[in-house]
Amino acid sequence: MRLTRFTDNALRCLLLLGLEPERCITVNEIAERMNMSYEHLVKIVHRLSEFGYVETVRGRHGGVRLGKPAGDIALGTLIQQTEENLALVECFDPEHNTCPISSACRLAGTLDEALHAFFAVLDRKTLADILEPKAELVTLLARREPVAVAVRSA
Repeated sequence: MRLTRFTDNALRCLLLLGLEPERCITVNEIAERMNMSYEHLVKIVHRLSEFGYVETVRGRHGGVRLGKPAGDIALGTLIQQTEENLALVECFDPEHNTCPISSACRLAGTLDEALHAFFAVLDRKTLADILEPKAELVTLLARREPVAVAVRSA
């Protein structure tokens, strides 16, 4: 199983906001500090605001901040909301299932059990749990001034 870039970036966005919950951070700053596409992040922030994970603030000192405490953001729920398709195999989707052995196969049941176990672990963890080691994360994500790149002439 592999999470989509959308979910990965949503988690990374929330992680940064969780490290600095006292301030609004612009989408541009989040994109730069987390090394992600600004255009993609705009869509992610919009979706996260629909779910209530973030709130957006307009204006000169606007930006994005957590919409609820980090301890109230369950990772399992967040991932289930941001992933469009959790069908690990074709037979999980009855409308598109063409597998000839699905009526007797035990693979789907085993994979479904594993998927539930995956989410059971994630449901026990919150955003607050992954904000550690906070000091190290803050250092790694410190705002840096852009470095001028020297251009060589040929």
